[in-house]
Amino acid sequence: MDHLLAIKVFCRVVEAGTFSRAAALLDMPKSTVTKLVQELEAHLRLKLLHRTTRRVTVTMEGAAYYERTTRLLHELDDIESNISNEQSTPRGRLKVDMASAIANFILLPALPSFMQQYPDIQLELGVSDANIDLLSDNIDCVIRGGELNDTSLIAKRIAELTFVTCASPAYLQQYGTPQTPDELSSKHRIVYYRSRKTNRVVPLRFSNRQQSMEIQQQGSPLSVNDSTAQLTATLSGLGVSQLPLFMAQPFLDNGKLQLVLPDWQRAAFPLYLIYPPGRHLSGRLSTFINWVMQVFQPYRPY
Repeated sequence: MDHLLAIKVFCRVVEAGTFSRAAALLDMPKSTVTKLVQELEAHLRLKLLHRTTRRVTVTMEGAAYYERTTRLLHELDDIESNISNEQSTPRGRLKVDMASAIANFILLPALPSFMQQYPDIQLELGVSDANIDLLSDNIDCVIRGGELNDTSLIAKRIAELTFVTCASPAYLQQYGTPQTPDELSSKHRIVYYRSRKTNRVVPLRFSNRQQSMEIQQQGSPLSVNDSTAQLTATLSGLGVSQLPLFMAQPFLDNGKLQLVLPDWQRAAFPLYLIYPPGRHLSGRLSTFINWVMQVFQPYRPY
């Protein structure tokens, strides 16, 4: 048995969820994938996977083995990459996670230039507003906004996002245009963003030179836990929203959205690129970080 290959195959099966999908990703016969995992289980004298006709699930021992071996494989990849002069020619797999809006409106449109410049980097992009554990999920870095709760991670501030309050013309025609934030709570429908991490609704926040306030209705008819869905709901006339300007701007320009309460502002929202400490920064991750800093330059006031 090729022990290292068997470990790599096992990790890919865990990640893919089925032997067939793992075989396709590895460009191997399914029989070879199955044999390597069986030989690994025999070597360890442990059952690593539960197999059904449709899905593979990980045993308790398999989950512990995956968590430790996948970190070792990552470290080995880093070592080999650097020895092979990866700093000047970055290569290998890079796992990144970010919110839906950031991916769809900023990073993905800019990504062709990155992939053309660094064709040997295999980017695995997770798109979700969910909270990600970088270590247990073996993620190289995430792009997240707001308060940083885990001070053990390394965070680079990459942007300050401006938010605007807006609604569709159809909504404003039906419900009228609010003149003060207080009118929103009593006379209007609001499409709220609901945090996946806390499952709590994020209130609308307003400030001017005289005061600051938050608006959060009781029993709001609609809240969503994805920022792109919040935009779609607002465009559909379901209510007033506070959205990042980079999302709203194209629709403000074409008239599908209109600004509401322009004299009341929401504080800028910090955006960070976050990665685990205590490990050598690989050439591919360093390259990606530098590229991200360039992409988000227009969103930094400093």
